[in-house]
Amino acid sequence: MATIRFKALGELLKREAIPVVFPSNKVTDYYGDLVFNAESMRKYLSKDAFRAVTTANKKGLSVDPKMADNIAAGMKAWSMEKGATHYTHWFQPLTDGTAEKHDGFIDYGDGGHIIENFSGKLLAQQEPDASSFPSGGIRQTFEARGYTAWDVSSPAFIVGTTLCIPTIFIAYTGEALDYKAPLLKALTAVDEAAVGVCQYFDKNVTKVHTNLGWEQEYFLIDEALYQARPDLVLTGRTLMGHSSSKDQQLDDHYFGSIPDRVTAFMMELEVECHKLGIPAKTRHNEVAPSQFELAPIYEEANLANDHNQLLMDVMKRVARRHKFHVLFHEKPFAGINGSGKHNNWSLGTDTGVVLLAPGKNPKANIQFLTFVVNTLMAVFKNQDLLRASILTASNSHRLGANEAPPSIISVFLGDEVSRMLDRIVEEVGERKMTPDEKTALKLGIGRIPEIILDNTDRNRTSPFAFTGNRFEFRAVGSSVNNAAAMTALSASVAVELKEFKIAVDTLIEQDIKKDEAIFQVLKKMIIECKAIRFNGDGYSQEWVEEAKKRGLSNIMSVPESLSQYLAPTSKKSLVGTGVMTEVELEARVEVELEKFTKKIQIEARVLGDLAINHIVPTAVAYQTKLIQNVQGLKNLFSNSEYEELSSARLELIKEISGHISSIKAKVKAMIEARKACNVLEEGIEMAKAYDEKVRPYLDDIRQHIDKLELVVDNEMWPLPKYRELLFNN
Repeated sequence: MATIRFKALGELLKREAIPVVFPSNKVTDYYGDLVFNAESMRKYLSKDAFRAVTTANKKGLSVDPKMADNIAAGMKAWSMEKGATHYTHWFQPLTDGTAEKHDGFIDYGDGGHIIENFSGKLLAQQEPDASSFPSGGIRQTFEARGYTAWDVSSPAFIVGTTLCIPTIFIAYTGEALDYKAPLLKALTAVDEAAVGVCQYFDKNVTKVHTNLGWEQEYFLIDEALYQARPDLVLTGRTLMGHSSSKDQQLDDHYFGSIPDRVTAFMMELEVECHKLGIPAKTRHNEVAPSQFELAPIYEEANLANDHNQLLMDVMKRVARRHKFHVLFHEKPFAGINGSGKHNNWSLGTDTGVVLLAPGKNPKANIQFLTFVVNTLMAVFKNQDLLRASILTASNSHRLGANEAPPSIISVFLGDEVSRMLDRIVEEVGERKMTPDEKTALKLGIGRIPEIILDNTDRNRTSPFAFTGNRFEFRAVGSSVNNAAAMTALSASVAVELKEFKIAVDTLIEQDIKKDEAIFQVLKKMIIECKAIRFNGDGYSQEWVEEAKKRGLSNIMSVPESLSQYLAPTSKKSLVGTGVMTEVELEARVEVELEKFTKKIQIEARVLGDLAINHIVPTAVAYQTKLIQNVQGLKNLFSNSEYEELSSARLELIKEISGHISSIKAKVKAMIEARKACNVLEEGIEMAKAYDEKVRPYLDDIRQHIDKLELVVDNEMWPLPKYRELLFNN
């Protein structure tokens, strides 16, 4: 039984770093080479067609059908020169991955002969089979019709020999079936709401864009070892495995020297990213062994999210060439740090101002505080929605595990910004402020840049932290589509900004000066949302108790958290802003509940199979060897000597027997629990049942398997161990 494991280790010995050939010494020579960007469009499109695309992108409009033919022709010519033979509408269904159907540039000409063809109609819209994508009941299986529609704001790109056109994905009846469509609507909502508030400070602002800079954490495991672990292959995580004697205790892997073979992978990955216009910038070792991170320069949120989805696919392709496998699961190994995808979120104007960055004068800093406080208020009111947007079956293993933010949503501002908000509360009254009071407050606000320049640290224990010119949503999981979190956050902030403007305008109509009206509304908001501010250790038990006193929610159950999507506050943010319809929202909850249930179901089946077919036979075989050894001792020694020599072996035999019996009994009980859950109504009822009745068996069975791993002969153990998986790069 050890053959497969040691064969995998033998394969590992053959690995060497693969040399990477760079297209040029300068990134700028090949950056965006596979992207139909502005430079390519100028070359391959007419002036009118180029103007149509840029105008549609800037104003969020669709392209005129007549002009689409011109654009399609230019796009085809460009992509074929790059070696493309096919095209696809590249979209993001509710599966946490991407989808594509490839069609060739081939058609019949007027005379019946074959020609290369790609029309504006094919560019703008296609009709893929939608029957097998998650829809939450919007579509029946026999209703296969769905539509993909071109997203003009995200440029086309080439992967291999295929031209990829980013699109939204909707049902025949119009409902969104993807992550992109709601994200685009949420970005529009926050744009419109933010512009209204910006007008208090700068009448020249006509557009506010949302920026996103994600940080992608991941594990790299040798491909041979990965293939020798069925649990990794089928679930993305190790369902068993005792911790290594040494893992991350010494923090020696964090920011350490990158192994040559990993460096070669990273170098080729960066080349591929840069060709595709993904601005990859940072790479480093993460805390856990074999864990790493890639981070890009920030971009507009929709494009940044497309690039993250594309990156995950590219990473898998490049890893295979280097005989690696990438693990995006939030917690692939028990006992060491899991992986997140920190979302650095900010807002910027078309006049070049970052709204979450302090300015150079009191006016700019009042604007800065306005957007900080509105974000605080949005998080406070929508803490359950934000948690629901990131709490998945896999991410639930990571959150609150002394390595990642807890499931309690709180905001870190830093002491100095917090004191500034407290000062507003103290100095702004219901009465009109005197000129001296206004001057004193504005002078204090004017000092914000120098105050926070060196005094705003990053709180690694906070799920939502202010980091100087942006907020970092640290609770987002490494395997998910960022759009879920960005949609929830953007929609929530949009609602808050609209309500803020209504409140300020109401005071202005009562003859209160604009600045004073802003201060008075901010004061009320600061007081109301103070509970969400926490600058301390989010990992501590004291914070759990303190958060409860503050009235903050702490929902650990994934099904219960997902149900909060349908709470009135959540509906106000998502449905009230037009980001989703009620039907779409309810459908998404059903999809997420189904995904949770199926993931637990798969894990239970895999663990049961491995336990009975791999672990128990191995333990029985080793136990048999021990029994034979004990019997041999009896033939060689006297009774007194035999009892002394065999006692430890007999204890070990009993220990192994106990674990075998427990594993078999618990696997049987788990199967019966699954059967009981499977007859329940699909949705929240079945998801809760799997969470409460089946999921606990995974840890119970694992505990016995991990104990066996410590006592069974190393050469007999059938699966690669943690020390082998994590220390072989």
